[in-house]
Amino acid sequence: MQATQTVQTARINLSDIRQWVTVIGMIYLLLLAVGMIGTGFKWAAGGAEGARELFAFATNPFMGLIIGTMATALVQSSSTVTSIIVGLVGGGLPVSIAIPMILGVNIGTTMTATLVSLGSLGGARKTFRRSFAAATVHGFFNLMAVFIFMPLEMSTGFLEKLSSSMAHFFYGDGSASSMDMGGFDFVKPITKPVVHQIGDMLSFLPENYGGVALALLGLVFVFLSIGILGQTLKVLMVGRAKDLLHKAIGNGPVKSIASGALITVAVQSSSTTTSLIVPLAGSGVFRLKDVYPFTLGANIGTCITALLAATTVSGAMAMQGLQIAFVHLLFNVSAVLLIYCTPQLRAIPFRTARVFAQKASRNKGIVFAYIIGVFFVLPGLLIFVTG
Repeated sequence: MQATQTVQTARINLSDIRQWVTVIGMIYLLLLAVGMIGTGFKWAAGGAEGARELFAFATNPFMGLIIGTMATALVQSSSTVTSIIVGLVGGGLPVSIAIPMILGVNIGTTMTATLVSLGSLGGARKTFRRSFAAATVHGFFNLMAVFIFMPLEMSTGFLEKLSSSMAHFFYGDGSASSMDMGGFDFVKPITKPVVHQIGDMLSFLPENYGGVALALLGLVFVFLSIGILGQTLKVLMVGRAKDLLHKAIGNGPVKSIASGALITVAVQSSSTTTSLIVPLAGSGVFRLKDVYPFTLGANIGTCITALLAATTVSGAMAMQGLQIAFVHLLFNVSAVLLIYCTPQLRAIPFRTARVFAQKASRNKGIVFAYIIGVFFVLPGLLIFVTG
């Protein structure tokens, strides 16, 4: 009996080791992929100036917001989209154009929780009401954050300026002699030679098609790495995440926010975090007022992927790659500090979600109107009005 248990324990440990090796491999592949996107985009566009011309259509900030929203809603992964944006900035996409895209990611990512809540659509009305409220409180908060910070950024540029100062702290004056990022130096030496080697293998393609192929290959690797990374970490961490949920949620907003951030960092997916909490809220395990701050922690935790991706960006736009990752972090932290820490503002998403869920539980058509309206009709109207 004891020998059987020993063999089973050995098998479990061996399985864990394989999974952690997979995690390390996928993190490396993600870093490699972001470097490939930046290098390939720069190559295909003919340098930073060409990249600016390529994205001239997105100089309208609302267009950038729509791109970020719809890309995240379709891909169902904010980590994937932010990693791609970091790579594009590294390839020459101007930070001013990328900032609205990053803001749009926060709207698009709320679609996952909403879709998860539909799982209880055919069950008891009370269960669906709780699930839908837990999902939409996240959505209404992120919409409110964008409605506040988008005009503020357009009028003051505070996110761009503050993130630039933070990036300068790591890169010094930004000159060629100071383009190494202190403690992050270990990343580029293990990714840059491989990116260049893959680029050399594609150089047989005519004109700038090699750059297009390199960027597209990087894009495939981003989807592949984040997909496998999320699945593997879910197996390794979800059980522990549930234990942390029960210990932290309901013990005050600070602990709820911290646990939301930590779990999202651990599983590398805010989608997984919200997928965990919505069904539990639906069953009545957690109250809406406890779920609310937890989802805000997920917003903060998902920023780590972009910061990780930024460590692999090299060349003249390396500092800007880190800067856009800091924009993502600053936006989410600022939204929590301004909205959640102000009682009058904090109450708006909470009350809206609760009333909306009550109406949706009586009329299921409201659910689909919300999804279509927020993620497709609203972006279409913005294109029409600002076009």
